[in-house]
Amino acid sequence: MSGFKLVGIAGSFNRPSKTLALVRHVAERASIRYGFTSKTYDLHDVGPSLGSALWRKDLDEQARHVVDEIVHADALIIGSPTYKGSYPGHFKHLIDLIDPHELRGKPIIITATGGGDRHALMVEHQLRPLFGFFMAHTLPTAVYASDRDFTDYAVSSDPLLSRVGEVVGELAAFFPGANPALAAAE
Repeated sequence: MSGFKLVGIAGSFNRPSKTLALVRHVAERASIRYGFTSKTYDLHDVGPSLGSALWRKDLDEQARHVVDEIVHADALIIGSPTYKGSYPGHFKHLIDLIDPHELRGKPIIITATGGGDRHALMVEHQLRPLFGFFMAHTLPTAVYASDRDFTDYAVSSDPLLSRVGEVVGELAAFFPGANPALAAAE
């Protein structure tokens, strides 16, 4: 299945970041299973022009590159930290600079992180409707991780690893040439 490109975007400026760690983990699992090339970005990678851009044409070259990577990917992993029950404004602004038709039909794994279980439905109540507007295919399994699911900014809990395995498996509907033996290794 080589030749397909997976792009992950974490809606966080923080480094280290649990959100970026989760997006990278999912990207690694999917790349191993399907032979994707993958790249992950966070808002720090997008750079400072995001905050002052009213239109995509106002972005600097660095930010335009990240947006181009997102819209030209064969599949996306979207990750957002949870702030006050939703995604951060800069993350939403980045998504707002993408035309809806550019994500139409694209498979998207939605993920989010938060301090505790209180925000677990953020993936369903915030991210899924957002990408529904773009007519993208958000995969059935959404992945939410709380602080207890990480050790030193690495995914470490068995339930989270299981959910990641489930959602990575759901990509097979879009990339049917995957090697089933690799799925068993997850």
